[in-house]
Amino acid sequence: MSFGIRELAKMTATIARKFVLANKIIGAPKLTNFKLVEETLSPLNEGEILTKAEWLTVDPYMRILSVETMKIGDQFLGGQVARVVQSRCSEFPEGTQVVGYFGWRDYTIYKPKPGGPRNRYTLYKLPDMKGLPDSYALGCLGMPGMTAFFGLTEILKPQQGETLVVSAAAGAVGSIVGQIGKIKGCNVVGFAGSADKLKWLKDDLGFDQAFNYKSANLEDIFKTHVPKGIDCYFDNVGGEFTYHVAENMNEYGRIAQCGSISSYNYVRVPGELIMEPFNYKVFRVKNLSLLAYNTGRWSNSPIYFEAMKQVRDWILEGKIKTQETVTEGFEKMPQAFIELLEGKNTGKQIIKA
Repeated sequence: MSFGIRELAKMTATIARKFVLANKIIGAPKLTNFKLVEETLSPLNEGEILTKAEWLTVDPYMRILSVETMKIGDQFLGGQVARVVQSRCSEFPEGTQVVGYFGWRDYTIYKPKPGGPRNRYTLYKLPDMKGLPDSYALGCLGMPGMTAFFGLTEILKPQQGETLVVSAAAGAVGSIVGQIGKIKGCNVVGFAGSADKLKWLKDDLGFDQAFNYKSANLEDIFKTHVPKGIDCYFDNVGGEFTYHVAENMNEYGRIAQCGSISSYNYVRVPGELIMEPFNYKVFRVKNLSLLAYNTGRWSNSPIYFEAMKQVRDWILEGKIKTQETVTEGFEKMPQAFIELLEGKNTGKQIIKA
């Protein structure tokens, strides 16, 4: 019996690489917290696909997972744009590009459930990018972009002329939030951590005002530059920053609580409670509302992909601009993750495999 090149390739074992948790992360992550290991993948069974990562993402929420859900030796989770290199599943033939929640690994065997969910927690075919980079499917047209879209349009629901404050405004989520806010007719005030980022927010993205949170006296800034008060706050950081925003909000102000990156690396002693500065009286007297959320509530709904198309079209129309900080090489994922949490990225932190 003779075999062609394609058949021989399918019979050859695939060696996959993946990053696992090497030891407990205490404080800021270090390279020694990550371990690159190999595993031999079995030949495909009926209904399975073998994918190869092309683009991978690191996101702040992964820091939470490393503490709350991961054990030593567990693989880091996350999304990737991948290409099907072998298939025994008619829905995803060889050559198909997919967005899959496959984690920090280069090769993946996955069995799509027939008729099952096709969302950011499983996999779906790469949407029609209309010429935009495939990597955008992990950023502005992926989880971060949808987090921005739904947090603004479904949680905050800003009205034209209202003031919107965005923390971590130069990140993958915040930068999209501010631009959608401008589309909705808001006065947008952003906070970021460097002069280059502030220039990008104002000159390129159209934020009305931008301030460096590292050197800002928030009370003075809000009193001087936002004298009419804050109507909407998109919260990416939590902590003391959010306390000062709430103090300067108008009656019936709304807060979309998306992230709390200011506390992700905080080291608590055993038994210590998480204590965030919070003025209950201000919330009660001003009738403020705070709603924490993640995109999971919309991911199984058709509106998730409709929102993706809307953001894509805004980009094509020039109403939204985006930027990526690209790290070359799968083996550099831990370094990209560390730099993300250090705030060294502008826009989406992405890894080219």
